[in-house]
Amino acid sequence: MNQKFKRSFDELKHIVAETERFFAEHGIDSSLRNVVDLAIEELFVNMVTYNAETDEDILIEMKPHDQGIEISLTDYDVERFDPREVRPVNVDAPLEDRAPGGLGLYLVLKMVDSIHYEYRNRQSKITMIVDRK
Repeated sequence: MNQKFKRSFDELKHIVAETERFFAEHGIDSSLRNVVDLAIEELFVNMVTYNAETDEDILIEMKPHDQGIEISLTDYDVERFDPREVRPVNVDAPLEDRAPGGLGLYLVLKMVDSIHYEYRNRQSKITMIVDRK
């Protein structure tokens, strides 16, 4: 899959449908779907929410990878944001001591097998691999 989506939360239902189609078409283990859907949703929502300086569509690419899938999200005409550099969330801290935000990204980083970030010419690309364990 190599498809652009508008910067709208309404696109999430179309993204999930495309992910389902891609998994079926390529015979990818369906047990990976929850992780893939959550990771794509979290990153897509963050791009739409925090990269408000652009109107460019977001490119989502998927391809089979070993025993799983490789997913990339590319955002255009944006500032650099490497999700691997986000301050870790202290999940053991009491709720009243936690700052809001960051938990979704924390979960993504914990659930995927690898994550890579590239930034060039105001293009921000996050690539994740999710494999069957």
